Amino acid sequence: MPFLSISLSWSYSAEKIINTGAAETRLALIGNLRTVVDEADVIQGIDQAKEDNLIYLKSWKRKELMEKKNIPIKTIIILMFVILMITISALIGYIVYSNWSSSIKQFITIMVKDLNDEIYHQVETFIYVPEHINQVNKSFIEDGVVDLRNVVERESYFVGVLENHSSQSIYSFSYGTEQGEYYGARRNINNVIEIMRNDVSTNGHSWYYSVNEDKTAGERVVDAGKFDPRTRDWYKAAKKTGKAVFSPIYKHFVMNDLTVSVAMPIYNKERELQGVLGSHVTLSRINNYLQEIVLDKNAYALIVEKDTGYLVANSFEMANFTFLEDGSIKRATIQEIENQAITRAREKYNIAENNSFEVETGEDRLFVNVLEFKKEGLDWLILTAIPESLFLPVVIENMRLTLILAITAVLLSLFIYHKVVKSYLKPIESLIETTAQFSHGDFSKRVPIMRNDEIGGISRSFNEMADTLQTLFHSLEVQVKKRTHELEEANNALKESKDQLYLILDSTAEGIYGIDKNGNCIFCNTSSLEMLGYKSHDELIGKNMHWQIHHSHRDGTPMPIEDCKIFKALKTGNGTRADDEVFWKADGTSLAVEYHSYPQFKDGELVGAVVTFLDNTERKRNEDYIKYLSYHDSLTGLYNRMFFEEEMRRLNTERSLPLSIIFGDVNGLKLTNDIFGHTAGDELLRKTAEILRKVCREEDIIARLGGDEFAILLPKTSTQVAQKIIERIKNEFSKEPIGVIKYCMSMGYDTKVKVGKSIERTLENAEDMMYKEKMLNRKTIDSSMIHTIIETLHNFSEREKQHSINVSELCQNIGRAMKLPDPEIRKLKEAGYLHDIGKIVLNNEILKKKEKLTEEEKKEMQQHPVVGYRILNLFGETLDIAEGVLHHHEGWDGSGYPKGLKGEEIPKLARIIKVAESYDSMVNKHQYHHMSHEEALKEIEAKSGILYDPEIVKIFVQTMKDDQLSPSEKYK
Repeated sequence: MPFLSISLSWSYSAEKIINTGAAETRLALIGNLRTVVDEADVIQGIDQAKEDNLIYLKSWKRKELMEKKNIPIKTIIILMFVILMITISALIGYIVYSNWSSSIKQFITIMVKDLNDEIYHQVETFIYVPEHINQVNKSFIEDGVVDLRNVVERESYFVGVLENHSSQSIYSFSYGTEQGEYYGARRNINNVIEIMRNDVSTNGHSWYYSVNEDKTAGERVVDAGKFDPRTRDWYKAAKKTGKAVFSPIYKHFVMNDLTVSVAMPIYNKERELQGVLGSHVTLSRINNYLQEIVLDKNAYALIVEKDTGYLVANSFEMANFTFLEDGSIKRATIQEIENQAITRAREKYNIAENNSFEVETGEDRLFVNVLEFKKEGLDWLILTAIPESLFLPVVIENMRLTLILAITAVLLSLFIYHKVVKSYLKPIESLIETTAQFSHGDFSKRVPIMRNDEIGGISRSFNEMADTLQTLFHSLEVQVKKRTHELEEANNALKESKDQLYLILDSTAEGIYGIDKNGNCIFCNTSSLEMLGYKSHDELIGKNMHWQIHHSHRDGTPMPIEDCKIFKALKTGNGTRADDEVFWKADGTSLAVEYHSYPQFKDGELVGAVVTFLDNTERKRNEDYIKYLSYHDSLTGLYNRMFFEEEMRRLNTERSLPLSIIFGDVNGLKLTNDIFGHTAGDELLRKTAEILRKVCREEDIIARLGGDEFAILLPKTSTQVAQKIIERIKNEFSKEPIGVIKYCMSMGYDTKVKVGKSIERTLENAEDMMYKEKMLNRKTIDSSMIHTIIETLHNFSEREKQHSINVSELCQNIGRAMKLPDPEIRKLKEAGYLHDIGKIVLNNEILKKKEKLTEEEKKEMQQHPVVGYRILNLFGETLDIAEGVLHHHEGWDGSGYPKGLKGEEIPKLARIIKVAESYDSMVNKHQYHHMSHEEALKEIEAKSGILYDPEIVKIFVQTMKDDQLSPSEKYK
């Protein structure tokens, strides 16, 4: 019955449309599409089908009786179903449980390893900071860059180092000498920096002082008692080893915390020990790290000394040490932890020396990962554990739910199956009853002959029904007509299903087309036409799809048909997928696609394939962009630190030697961000990147390592060439200012010429050289920046330039009249010249405006003392005049700005500038309220004690009257 099979096939497809997801429906329809096309001729042969059915019905009565069976069919079917369901359920349950169990173990093992790696990197970062501080500052002290005999310079140096590491976990940074002196800076319990001093002047006591704004010692806040650094373990360890070393863990003599110190011996040129440089960290911060990391992961973590088992840090909220009655401390050990599994884990690690393993704990199992952390003087174990019991309840609950659902499904299936079988076998039972009636002479019943088991009685009475055969054949004709009508209805339903199938195909977003076994297109949906740029199906139907849309690679090179994945899949009969190829559109452009090819079979023979595809352009573009971001700095477009470090390791080969590294730091970025905003700072970084690209070669690796730090990796580059590149970079920076400031870059370099030299050491040497240059040239750089800013302001406004010169000379004259010391007079002269440097941020129109300023313009103008203070406060040479510049617009009566100070609250320097600046503004012919010399002096005298310091006004007026030159002409 061929037509009946077609109907059943399409009924199945219709059912899949309703019961499956969109993707599965699409594939089901695709699989049947070929059948529809190939069997359409059968629909047209309906008359032949009718005739076949009639012959089939007439031959039905001539079939041989089935062999007699002892067991009822109903019983056999139900038993087989029960056995099959139980077997399959048990097999699936076993597989699911095994996979779950294996997956959970693997998941926990990976999770605990990743967590331990994270803790290791946190500890490594924690320990790296004091090492780095000592390495960077060692040369400063040994080479005399920092003069420790100069109290101001020494204390400013130690405070500056600690401020520069404000985000790190450094408790203190100090230097102890062979004479027992001890200097440095620390953070107190409130995280406020204090200066440490211990020498003859403190009688051997450690005194702590508050820090003034100029980074010098203020008031004494703590007397910590007698202290000799030479008796401390960290000092002894550095002295003994003669190199950088970590001290044993000890109780800090001030803080109630365990401490570890990184000590660095300091020698003079004759290699005589001068003292030891120490960076000290408290271990409670590592405790906090561990607790934060494992808090939401329900894990355990601790760090112990490998040899002694003493606790360094732990996540059990357990104290790492306790105080004894005599004031000493007792270190806690790993054996004191209540969780004995952790102790067993350490013992197992010591025996097996395997860093990842499991520990049985009776009712539970711990998954453990151990890493060794070693430094000179440190030998720690980092141990992380996760209990399996955290995950078992979920697995057991899922297994219990799965078992309940499986049993429910089996029982429900048995019930339904029993009902269905009973329903289908009920006619057989009635046949048995009917044959019994036939055997007793009831010829009114009409029973067909089925088989020779339950209906055997019917077969034995068949001859008694011979007289009714004619009537039976008549009834059979009626059945044939009815069947013919049913076939016609099935034909109509088949056509309707075909139309619905094409409607579904055309409604999908994916492009779909089918090919025969030669690769020629046999159908395609609307989405494929739209994506490929074709207007009609006829443009593709019958065409070879490889030569039509898949003939070339992404770069335009030809793709032989034997290399085409779609045709390879067509030959092998296996599906294929690709997401890195292109289809070629009707206009000759390419389209990035992700496609799947599904081979199609009919009667076991490969007849073609169905291909689905999506436009992959946007996803590929996003992937390329993400890949770009992972290796580039988003602001400058240069490579980032991660890429630089990878390239540094990749090029660390003999064929790249000599391998040079340039390390640079842009001077003035903080100034730009603070004064002109981060937009200007970003522009400085971008301009720096342009200069580096311009100077360097194509094969050089240029990277922004972070903040204002840049590095250049130069393969096959000698020291001499690296020096020339540095000179070219400096020349480019010197050509013109960036914005209003002429910036520069401090740079250092080093070259690896031998295979045995560490590439990391080469980078460190380059960085150290850069820091040395930065320190040595700091005054020159600062002076250049200040000069550039004030020169730029004066280029904007000639009036401001003359005003600066006049006020500077007036301040100098006032200082001389007040008989101030020469250093104070020089400071007055410099402050007068730079008092309006903050106007650099003002609009040129405000600077050049002769009319009275508007309220908005006044608000902008009143910000210039604050900006000037920020600028001058950034440079060591101008720190002492910054306060005077900030307050030079304060009034004696408190009516000024920016803080409204009054009287002697106003610094003397600011009060002098106030008088000098007011006079010059009054007599300046470019001001809208221009006065004569005499009128200006009268105005100042009138405001004495109101706006101006009376004493300074008195001296100023007398000085101006005694001046033999014509002041009204001199200061116009």
